[in-house]
Amino acid sequence: MLDLNNEPIQPELSKLAFGKDFQWGVSTAAYQIEGAHEAEGKGLSIWDVFSGRKGKIKQRHHGNHACDFFNRYPDDLELMQSLAIPNFRFSLSWPRLLPEGTGRINHYGVGYYDRLIDHCLELGITPWLTLYHWDLPHALERKGGWANREIVGWFEEYTALAVKLYGDRVKHWMVLNEPMVFTGAGYFLGVHAPGRRGFGSFIPAVHHATLCQAAGGRVIKDLRPEAEVGTTFSCSYVEPLRQTEKDLQAARRVDALLNRLFLEPALGLGYPLDDLRFMRRIEKYMLPGDEQKLAFDFDFIGVQNYTREIVKYAFWTPFMQAILVPARKRGVPYTLMNWEVYPESMYHILHQFNRYKGIRKLIVTENGAAFPDELKDGQVHDPERLCYLKRYMQQMLRAKLEGVNVQGYFIWSFVDNFEWAEGYNPRFGLVHVDFETQQRTIKSSGYWYRDFLRGSAT
Repeated sequence: MLDLNNEPIQPELSKLAFGKDFQWGVSTAAYQIEGAHEAEGKGLSIWDVFSGRKGKIKQRHHGNHACDFFNRYPDDLELMQSLAIPNFRFSLSWPRLLPEGTGRINHYGVGYYDRLIDHCLELGITPWLTLYHWDLPHALERKGGWANREIVGWFEEYTALAVKLYGDRVKHWMVLNEPMVFTGAGYFLGVHAPGRRGFGSFIPAVHHATLCQAAGGRVIKDLRPEAEVGTTFSCSYVEPLRQTEKDLQAARRVDALLNRLFLEPALGLGYPLDDLRFMRRIEKYMLPGDEQKLAFDFDFIGVQNYTREIVKYAFWTPFMQAILVPARKRGVPYTLMNWEVYPESMYHILHQFNRYKGIRKLIVTENGAAFPDELKDGQVHDPERLCYLKRYMQQMLRAKLEGVNVQGYFIWSFVDNFEWAEGYNPRFGLVHVDFETQQRTIKSSGYWYRDFLRGSAT
């Protein structure tokens, strides 16, 4: 749809326009909100250890207390219900259930998630569980973590336990959260837990995470064939800075790394090694039959889109010969995470993923923005976030009306939380959290989302 100036005509935003079966919700992660890092038998996670190391987290922040969701979940879920939010995506803490990562079960942790899930259902909120959102048990990291092939068996054990415990009540499962991020930032760049650097850790971690991605899906389906199983990917639409051959090829390499490296093996297409030649060393970690084990027929793919990336050729950059051009250098709007505000990224990445024949449907399992929020007179007005959400949702609707099979949207995040290496400064929540008092304050964007979900806002 184009207007007379060849600009896309944006569809009118309304809940009704998405259809009655479209799934709306919010997303969170255990380490980012739960706190209670040593409560009731929980084991250490790699983030418990990493955040305690000097210089790793801004302002020496940590997730020891976070939003205290572990203790405050009844009130937080009732707040969620008051905002008419029907679906809640959250993760299980692997070390809360299995303190050593394998073997001994922590029944206090089992009971906590039992209560959490039951309370969701009592309030009419549907739980969507993520099995792994970055908080690997530290005991397993000491054995090599994701760089150790034994993690496939450890992960299968953990998955089976979770499904046996909660599969009678939980119908929607996600296996991994953003494997490119936790392997790249944690095992290559060292800026996330566990803080490892270099190809020696990164390459095997990629392969083992991809194996676990499919293995987890198979375990869930074997135990609960009726379950809806997906996995999630961080997806940024990638464009070249200039329409030169070198920039175009550089953008293709970055797209292969950021958007295709874990998706295509799951679809049975193998790793995109033609575009990532340096990744060919992954073949030394592949055993006979692995290529088939990488594939799994997911019921949905979770798309987690916040921005786009502009790429230019750089001959001095090892392996990739490409660099990202930061938003602030391009003079475009950006968030507190220094991510460009570019709503069309949502439209383009949904179309890009929709072109794969092996994807049944797409669900936007994360989208949101961090802007400066000020609590003033008991209120938080966040017009920038509200505008961001509306514009990205509008681009999602535009793609859907053009035939893209997108069937859900989850805002990141329900409450302000611990934002990994950035600490508590970037606030993504629909609900403001005073981290000293744990006071919750619904932001203007939260009230708008409530009204939108009730059908009274556009």
